[in-house]
This record gives sequence, structure tokens and C-alpha cells, in this order.
Amino acid sequence: MEISPVDKATLAQARDLRDRFERMLREYEFGMREVETKITILRDEFTHLHAYNPIEHVKVRLKSADSIVEKVVRKGLDGDFDTIRREITDIAGVRVTCSFVADVYLLFELLTQQDDVSVRVVKDYIASPKPNGYKSLHAIIEVPVYLSTGTIRVPVEVQFRTIAMDFWASLEHKIHYKFAGSVPPRLVQQLTDAASAASQLDAQMEQLHREAHAGPDIHIVDV
Repeated sequence: MEISPVDKATLAQARDLRDRFERMLREYEFGMREVETKITILRDEFTHLHAYNPIEHVKVRLKSADSIVEKVVRKGLDGDFDTIRREITDIAGVRVTCSFVADVYLLFELLTQQDDVSVRVVKDYIASPKPNGYKSLHAIIEVPVYLSTGTIRVPVEVQFRTIAMDFWASLEHKIHYKFAGSVPPRLVQQLTDAASAASQLDAQMEQLHREAHAGPDIHIVDV
């Protein structure tokens, strides 16, 4: 069956839109890799030079096209690429799970003080937890990505959590998914209580760590 000229034009336009979307996603993927590399270098430095590794896990996540479209619709945004780039800042994400709360802030400082990293937004949910007890340090940073066409700066959301915070957040997400966001009040209260218990555990474990490793603190001068 022959495609009409109008259909050919529509098909070409759709393919161009698809290709532009794919290029945009690749840019965010490259930015995500840049941040992952920076975190990996810090982890390896601590492991080999300081005999202490404050990083337990590093996970990366790139939003799917469907997730981006859903967020555009939910926020009532125009669907053009400039709006998406400006308004949706968590397309690329890196989660850093640390041993202790002090490590969260240490890693945040070591990452954001690097010369080619710019900080857009910081949300400290450790100092000011969400009502449900959620704790984490969120930062939207920008890193340069060097392409054949030139250098672009890409925003990446970086979340810093302790092991206890990450465990709680993972369970909370699964419960909200199971109940489609309408979690029974009894479970909401139990989650809040669990968040408080996780916070207390973080404090106790960090105190034990300090007592077991009493001595001069690690001082990082240059990164």
C-alpha cells in the first residue's frame, strides 16, 4: 500500500520528534554517567587512600519517555523540549547510599565543590524531614557533557541517604504503589513511626562508629 504525501510528511515529522527525544535522553544519560564517575572516583579514593569508604551503594536511573510524558501532563506543561529541559530536573538521577548521616553531608560537599559542578537546588529533608518521616538530601546539580557538537550542561538529581533511610524509602514506595497512593491511616502511622526508629538507629550507629574509631578525623583539603 502506497503512503500518501501527507502521510509521508506526518511520518517524517513523527520520526524527527522521536529522534530529538532520543537525543535529549542520551544527553541526560551522559550527564548521569559523569556524576556516577565522580562518585566512583571519590569512593575509590577513600577506599585506597583513607582506608574508609563512606559510600555503600550507588544507583543510577534515567526516566523513561512514558514517565517524562506523564510528568508533563501532571504538571500541565507545554510539551516542547525547552519547557521539558527547564521544568523537569529529575530526568537523570543518581542515588548515593552512605553509611552515616555525617557521610551524607561529606559526600555532598566533596561532589558540589568540584570546579565543573554547579548547584541549582538543594532540599535537605534530613534537617527538615517530610511529614511522613522521609529523610534524604536532594540536590539538582549541573555537569558539563562534552559532545562532538560542543559542550552542554546537563542537570542531574543526586539523592544522598543513609542505609536506614534508603531501606525505609524503598518500603514506603512499595506500600504506596500497592495501595495506589491511598494508604490506610494505620499503615501511614506505622511508616511514620518506622521513620523515627530509623533516624534513632542512624544516630546510635554513628555514635558507635565514632567511639570504635576514636581518633583524628579525616580532613580532605583538595578534591
